[in-house]
Amino acid sequence: MADALTLHEDPRSGNCYKIKLTAALLGLPLATRAYDIMKGETRTPEFLACVNANGRIPVLQIGEGAAARFLPESNAACWYLAHGSTLISADRFAQADMLRWMFFEQYNHEPNIATLRFWLHFVGEANLSEQQRAQIMAKRMAGCAALDLMNKHLANHAFFCGEAVTLADIALFPYTHVAEEGGFGLRDYPHILSWIARVQALPGFIAMD
Repeated sequence: MADALTLHEDPRSGNCYKIKLTAALLGLPLATRAYDIMKGETRTPEFLACVNANGRIPVLQIGEGAAARFLPESNAACWYLAHGSTLISADRFAQADMLRWMFFEQYNHEPNIATLRFWLHFVGEANLSEQQRAQIMAKRMAGCAALDLMNKHLANHAFFCGEAVTLADIALFPYTHVAEEGGFGLRDYPHILSWIARVQALPGFIAMD
């Protein structure tokens, strides 16, 4: 991959970490530019005009200068980096199964587990709106349901799509391994804990900032 790669990120974000972990496992050099989302640094006119009109990170920048291209959405950026590698199976069904878990992460896992981590660990429950506090119990129940499904699947699989790591694991790992920061007890999910250890033992693995 000849183009220079730059990740526009907040280092506290699991979605940003996905991209850094993908690059690390593949041995790809990846520069970073940090923003503080708590200070609104992704909502400035410059960011909206030049990086992402949606005002969100992560964004993977491919190339530099006038020729640079910007790719928002963490799973799309991971796919771009991993294309042609062993992190994406060549088998058609295996690719679809991997995408199934990546969609599960975005629709069932991240909106509950990552959101509670952000609210409780970074914002603080006392600073939440009444509407947000009213959602905590429902998000906790949905997050536990997601973790339970993952735990049952991992009882019979080393990784989410068989015996080798894929982007499915990279998508699910970041917010799962810090789920306790959102009030989820990982000791209740022993197969998830074993999977976390397997991911952390992968060659090239880097820890979350």
